[in-house]
Amino acid sequence: MALAIRLARGGMKKRPYYRIVVTDSRNARDGKFIEKIGTYNPLLPKDSADRIRLDSERAAHWLSVGAQPSDRVARFLDAAGVRTRETRVNLKKGEPGEKAKERAQVALDKAAEAEAAAAQAIIDAKEAAEAAAAAAAEAAAAPAEEAPPAEEAPAVEETPATDETTDETAA
Repeated sequence: MALAIRLARGGMKKRPYYRIVVTDSRNARDGKFIEKIGTYNPLLPKDSADRIRLDSERAAHWLSVGAQPSDRVARFLDAAGVRTRETRVNLKKGEPGEKAKERAQVALDKAAEAEAAAAQAIIDAKEAAEAAAAAAAEAAAAPAEEAPPAEEAPAVEETPATDETTDETAA
């Protein structure tokens, strides 16, 4: 029989209250237990003395018999000084999931494509500017051919605008 020291939930809906119990590990969470060794009320402030009540002598006895505490109860036992708990580090906790990694890779690929397109546009603009400068230099270096004189358009005579008003006042 494997013994466990764990929390058994009580209280009402949205008002949790836990008993710290010693039980067979195969029993249901809120099922039959061997002994109640304390209580935990998470609704009380963290500095309250009534938040965690634990019979440390009984907890030490059950630990010596071979009972294994749950993670939360191990924290309580460490705080009470009954048993030291080694700190655990979850190295994968902050690592994103597979789909998030795929989305990040797609975003990086798009950014790289956009950067390459921008670089190509800059290169094309430089080449166009160099070609225009070369064409201008070639045009300036070539001897100016005499162009036929531009024909002047005949001057348009302006006629003064006259205001003709007609009297249509018939009596």
